[in-house]
Amino acid sequence: MAALTPISRKPMSLVLPTIAAAGGFLGIFVGASNGSTLMGLVIGAVVVAALGLFFIGVLKNEQLSKWISIVLVAVAGFVLGGIPGFILGAIFGWFFHWFTYWLYEGRYRARLLPYLTPGQVLWHYSFLVICGAIFVFLITPILVVMPLSFNAQDFFTFTPEMLRFDPEGYSLKHYRDFFTNNEWQRSFKNSLLIAPIATVISVSLGTLAAIGLSQSHVPGRRAIMAILISPMIVPLIISATGMFFFYSDIGNWLEGTLGLPKTFVGYVKVVLAHAVLGIPFVIITVTATLVGFDRSLTRAAANMGANPVTTFFRVQMPLILPGVISGGLFAFITSFDEVVVVLFIGSASQKTLPWQMFTGLREQISPTILAVATILVVISIALLTTVELLRRRSERLRGMSPS
Repeated sequence: MAALTPISRKPMSLVLPTIAAAGGFLGIFVGASNGSTLMGLVIGAVVVAALGLFFIGVLKNEQLSKWISIVLVAVAGFVLGGIPGFILGAIFGWFFHWFTYWLYEGRYRARLLPYLTPGQVLWHYSFLVICGAIFVFLITPILVVMPLSFNAQDFFTFTPEMLRFDPEGYSLKHYRDFFTNNEWQRSFKNSLLIAPIATVISVSLGTLAAIGLSQSHVPGRRAIMAILISPMIVPLIISATGMFFFYSDIGNWLEGTLGLPKTFVGYVKVVLAHAVLGIPFVIITVTATLVGFDRSLTRAAANMGANPVTTFFRVQMPLILPGVISGGLFAFITSFDEVVVVLFIGSASQKTLPWQMFTGLREQISPTILAVATILVVISIALLTTVELLRRRSERLRGMSPS
């Protein structure tokens, strides 16, 4: 495919104010870290606009100007922030050079429809910037926690050694503490015990409920659906309070009438409560999968003599399996990360990993929490990646996307 050529060069009256605004935005953060936000904004805008004017109006050599921009901003970053500043400076130097020529050469219109008005083009890129800002806002806390988990000191802040990228400032001590500390390991094992069992219950009941509610002849199915997904809507503290009184009576009956051990009953209560929280996710994902299900397949199986159970496992289940697994993964994450309900219902014997993290923050401020948070983030990313792969597979099976 031939390379896309620039559409037209844009006037400096458009380019310079735009790149100056971008430079001023960066200058706000640089100035704030050095004690003067306003000064950073002004200097950032002036410097970037001056570099853009020099590159476009004087130098007129895109390749050479790229390296000049990278080197200059990297050196400035090194002076202000050491090695981290040098790395960030090199990145921002490349970005501002690319942004300048992207505007000046009109490359921002190269992949857009030619009949779009300037206002539509502006809204297109404004929308992308807004989405990017929201993404950065959501992801930044995670990006801060992960490197802090390797802190060699028992602090929740970046030490001077870490900022200098000194190997002495980094350590795996918090991860070692997690894998060797009995309290952390006991809570981790409780989570690994409770979450899978709750997930199996959620998937079983949620899948059956979704299949039943997908039948048009079921009376009051909208009201039933609203009730079943209410744990997702009702504030968790209210659900936890209601579960506390409800499962207390069940626990007393199991202990007093059946004579079951108190610890076992505690696990049963927590598992059932987490299953209730996970069922709405299974119902929603399976219901969404059933929207594209061809019901003539089940009728054909019945005409050929298959009973309802055989039809479900041999015909229906393979086609809705991606939705079932997706709902199960969401139910697992919900149970594995939940802390409010288990505080109300569980006892010390059922202390889960999120409960232990909450205790570590409230009582002893243990930096091991950072290592545990990083591990949970990695697990969540792996599970959500699996969900996305299953979603795409489901779309291919239903013919909604090319294979």
